Amino acid sequence: MQTSTLRAAVLGTGRPALLMRDDRLADHLLGVATAVGCAIDRVPDGTELRRQWTSAELVLLDERALAECRQLRRRPHVYVLTGSPPTTVLLSAAMDLGVQRVICLPEQESVLTEILADAAESVAAPEGQVLGVIGGRGGAGASTLSAAVAIESARRGEPTFLVDCDPLGGGLDLVLGAESSSGMRWPELELGDGRVPASALRAALPSAPVRSAEGTGAVSLLSCARQGAGPTGDMIRAVLDSGMRAGETVICDLPRQLTDASSVVFDRADLIVVLIPAEVRATVAARRVVEQLESSAAVIEAVVRGPAPGGLLPAEVADGATLPLLTYMRAQPALSRSADRGQAALRSGPLSVAAKAVLDELERITGRNP
Repeated sequence: MQTSTLRAAVLGTGRPALLMRDDRLADHLLGVATAVGCAIDRVPDGTELRRQWTSAELVLLDERALAECRQLRRRPHVYVLTGSPPTTVLLSAAMDLGVQRVICLPEQESVLTEILADAAESVAAPEGQVLGVIGGRGGAGASTLSAAVAIESARRGEPTFLVDCDPLGGGLDLVLGAESSSGMRWPELELGDGRVPASALRAALPSAPVRSAEGTGAVSLLSCARQGAGPTGDMIRAVLDSGMRAGETVICDLPRQLTDASSVVFDRADLIVVLIPAEVRATVAARRVVEQLESSAAVIEAVVRGPAPGGLLPAEVADGATLPLLTYMRAQPALSRSADRGQAALRSGPLSVAAKAVLDELERITGRNP
């Protein structure tokens, strides 16, 4: 287990680069880019494109420009635009360079719009951060803590996704009292094979309004449902990538059993918090949970929750689970009653204090709050 996070390297850090010899096609593309607020660098020739080849967020070519790039190494997020159905010669050349997609205009303008809207978000935002929350034993309260951290993040003005990774948990929308809110849940969501703009996700999902001294924010909620399948590993990967590109704080409520979806979070998270009740059996169970996190590159820490019926100290619980102690959460009377009303995560008290400590630690790890 590593004690420091490994931040993923981002290939593209500059604006999208455009090389096109067909001015009519280029004008069409630039019009779409203007409509979605995506600034584009139109380069004059292949020499300048080579300089931007690795730094551009994405690369946009037409068929003639594609021929000038044959000697360049493959990179992700290269798109070729054409004004007519692609020929087999074009498709073959695109495949040789590893082009992600050939887009035919105007028929596939909606595809181009989505790609450019996503690029506009990526260039404007700092890299996002990912938190995983998992219970040391069943019923530890991980879902409630996840929701409380998401609410604290939104109160701080951070764009926030709360992601339910536990299909057997009953639905995270119940924790926020959002079960009647319109918007898609996991069984209804079709993410496709490409990049998913965070703006499109936010528009499709339920949200929970959050009030703070600075105004009103919201938590975008991607919940499992009472029926239907939960997320696959590929679906979680697409959502995490979307949130990271858009600078979101993504908080994942994880199941205790190892799944493809939770494995993706283990790989991508900056911080994983294990919530452990201050009990002997919970401490032993938490140690088993920690064993399945051994390959994660995330920082992994314990939040110990009272009461402690046997007198266990927070440090003893954390040590028993082989984890450093992040914070201790005192017992909070009537929290279960508030949870049944979908209000627990909104309450002030020990839960709110613990949520702030967790978010502070996440921001320290990712450099947002050194």
